[in-house]
Amino acid sequence: MKDYFSNGLFTAGLIVLVLGSSPLIAIILLAKIGVWPDPDPNPIGPGLLTFITFWPGVLLMIIGAKRVQARRRVTTNR
Repeated sequence: MKDYFSNGLFTAGLIVLVLGSSPLIAIILLAKIGVWPDPDPNPIGPGLLTFITFWPGVLLMIIGAKRVQARRRVTTNR
């Protein structure tokens, strides 16, 4: 796992994914426990943020993971 987090693309993808999705997840969780003022929220802004950042984050993580795996194959074949 240390190899993955040392890869810049993987780490950037994880950061984009977490920062983009966390506002929506926070609103959902706060509404479930009753802290959010609206018990049935319709968070358009955080939903759009999640929509825009989810797939780029996942793609960056996949590309970073593939690069780590390729680097491992090169070092093990020597």
